Amino acid sequence: MEKLKKFTEQLYRDHTSEVCHMPCKTDSNQFINEMFQLLFPLDVPRSVEEYQLRFRECELHFRKLLHDIRILLPGNPHDIIDTFFDALPGIYKKLRMDAEAINTFDPAAASVQEVVHAYPGFFAIAVYRISNQLLQQNVPVLPRIISEYAHSRTGIDINPGAAIGDRFFIDHGTGVVIGETTQIGDNVKIYQGVTLGALSVEKSMASQKRHPTIEDNVIIYAGSTVLGGKTVVGHDSVIGGNVWLTSSVPPNSIVYHKSEVKIRSGKNFNEPLNFVI
Repeated sequence: MEKLKKFTEQLYRDHTSEVCHMPCKTDSNQFINEMFQLLFPLDVPRSVEEYQLRFRECELHFRKLLHDIRILLPGNPHDIIDTFFDALPGIYKKLRMDAEAINTFDPAAASVQEVVHAYPGFFAIAVYRISNQLLQQNVPVLPRIISEYAHSRTGIDINPGAAIGDRFFIDHGTGVVIGETTQIGDNVKIYQGVTLGALSVEKSMASQKRHPTIEDNVIIYAGSTVLGGKTVVGHDSVIGGNVWLTSSVPPNSIVYHKSEVKIRSGKNFNEPLNFVI
């Protein structure tokens, strides 16, 4: 118990000497859920006045989050709030296009409403577009916290700093990673397990473009990895499954990985089937 006593004393010293300016994660998660429900409500308000009241409540919640990080803010919280809510119509328009694109290209989708309320890819895109707006306004910490909330819910990790165009489609989504300086054009489709990452993760490269550029109308199939800030996938290209790509490809390219499949009879199969790892 003496070691525990000394350890708690150390923790107290460490954390009282550090000034913490972090928004509450629970409040941040609640805020992004409220924003999503405002844009795509399951229970539609009975009147415009009720809708306006809900927005007002969300605004007050946002104001509290900004208060938690007020010393880090680049400007007046009132101006940040006004700019954010002024941007919502544009965000909503983009999200409607995203949902319609998913509904159009996914044979399993029955309606836009199903996409909006049941597809993890759409939720991740929605959180990205909101967090990206906050990042553009130089709001610290909060964009990353709400992005990580979407990551924990969906398995899709989109850095709020990425630049993503219109009609973006993530199918299934589990394991998708999109890095901070990634640039994605319009009408791009990405499947599960795709990584748009960096070739190097040195801290000295933080201000450089480290992630690839994906031009318009590109499809990237499951399990593919595209790396590097100088890597450009030209428009209208198709990147097949399980491709490892670290150099640019011109427009209208088809890039694929050819695997070798060997079929052996059970009688002549000598390799072990039970492994210990």
